[in-house]
Amino acid sequence: MSLKSCLLAGVFAACLLSTTASAQDAATVAAAEALRDKALSDNIAFDFTREITTRFGPRPAGSKSEQDAAAWAADWMRANGFQNVRIESFPLVGWERGEESIEIVGAHAQKLIGGALGHSIATPAGGIEAEVVRVESIEDIQAAPAGSLSGKIVYVDPGQMVADRQGSGYGPRSRIRTQGPKAAADQGATAFVIRSVGSDHDRMPHTGTTGYHDGKVPLPSFSLAAPDADQLNRLIEMGQPVRLKLSSTARTYETHSQNVIGDITGATRPDEVIVLGSHLDSWDIGTGAFDDAAGGGITIAAAKIIAEAGRPARTIRVILYGSEEVNQPVSHGNGGGAYVRGIGEAIEKHIVAGESDLGADNVYAVGLPVGTLNSDFAKIAYRVLAPLNIEEGGEERFGGADVGPLARGGVPVFGLKQDATRYFDLHHTANDTLDKIDPAQLRQNVAAWTALVKLIADSDVDFRAIAAAQTGSAREE
Repeated sequence: MSLKSCLLAGVFAACLLSTTASAQDAATVAAAEALRDKALSDNIAFDFTREITTRFGPRPAGSKSEQDAAAWAADWMRANGFQNVRIESFPLVGWERGEESIEIVGAHAQKLIGGALGHSIATPAGGIEAEVVRVESIEDIQAAPAGSLSGKIVYVDPGQMVADRQGSGYGPRSRIRTQGPKAAADQGATAFVIRSVGSDHDRMPHTGTTGYHDGKVPLPSFSLAAPDADQLNRLIEMGQPVRLKLSSTARTYETHSQNVIGDITGATRPDEVIVLGSHLDSWDIGTGAFDDAAGGGITIAAAKIIAEAGRPARTIRVILYGSEEVNQPVSHGNGGGAYVRGIGEAIEKHIVAGESDLGADNVYAVGLPVGTLNSDFAKIAYRVLAPLNIEEGGEERFGGADVGPLARGGVPVFGLKQDATRYFDLHHTANDTLDKIDPAQLRQNVAAWTALVKLIADSDVDFRAIAAAQTGSAREE
């Protein structure tokens, strides 16, 4: 039955699953399996990650090191067979940390280990000194009695994040990091401090972006390393007022960031684009190996391995996004948004997108685009990925910070879900360095991406139509 006949018959969803999610031929499946196995002995991803982190070190969004890394990555792509390589710039508010300190003053005076949150404003010259008020949530700040936080330093401790494979504790805590300073400012607080958003117990603070509100970050904002948060808690629990002194010379400046884009042009359907995303920027206190040079290495390696075996049917587009790590005022944006604005109506030719941005440890599950879970394509994908110990991971809807704007624009997304048990020990800290990457686990990532993308690139599956069919079917029900 033709697609038109399906529509006329009112069985759109069933027809689509039978006509556009059909199994690949045996040769395509065999090719995906062969490339999967080849990737397990390939070192492209580690070599790329090593080069980026060694040559350029930290790559804060909008910094010269991020811009230089982008130029180098574009040259690398050109030299390694990518086509249409380009750097697309967009305006950005950059941020420099400057000098900073946190200390307890008065009784029990002592230095603490902490750091400014990204895009925090500076303290006044000489710092801020005030009594600490501890709370557990944004809601606690909002519910505080009128005037009780005025002139105080609000310290939020939602409890230590516990490591798990999904990184499930991160989202609620990152909301406090981005929204908490505004809530504290609304109550008259003079500064904001949060327990580091991470699962480690090292004496290293986690940075990470805070949020813009009405075009500005409202308060000087800091994080405390976990042992120092514990120390502050014990002093507060003694029942006497605790005073902190905070100092920061952080500043913002106008600059630009950029996306680095390179294609493996499709042989027979070049207008059908598969996006493989990661981000090139990092925080300033580590070298961003886990977050996210490894993601660039993984996606670049997968595309290159596929291309070396012959051009795929569809175009594979690798994007190293700029400025993923930092929030921006509404007049600016990040790389994911800039890319979508730049392609305009061509977004309709983007058939699927995926993002690697959760470190370099093993992929344990695959999330497939909406509507495909019971398709022949899914059955083949699960079978090809099973030797890598990758299980079924349900539907993928969001895709990640970088490809999220594509998803919101109607592009289906997939997700190769990495084990995040170690990730939140390392990310946004000085510990995010190359030595933390296990090359064998990195190769497993590349093998998974290579196999799945090969299946997608040489299939005729219309993920957009399948998602639309499912949405329409759900409405009818």
